[in-house]
Amino acid sequence: MDETVAIESRSEFALWAIERAKEIVAQEGTALALAARDMDEDGLREAGHKLGGAISEALIEVFDGLLGQDDHG
Repeated sequence: MDETVAIESRSEFALWAIERAKEIVAQEGTALALAARDMDEDGLREAGHKLGGAISEALIEVFDGLLGQDDHG
């Protein structure tokens, strides 16, 4: 996600989090589900790592945004 989003309230953050979670699940969750269906242990491991990485990136994105507010506010 390359665009910057201004979040002014808790409800805006909740909406952002929901949309971001949907993106992550759509991008990474499908591979995890398919690997589970196929009982592919290596695929499960790889898809799980990618899903975890996407979640971590989203959290860091928020954290970096919060730091940016401190620098400008």
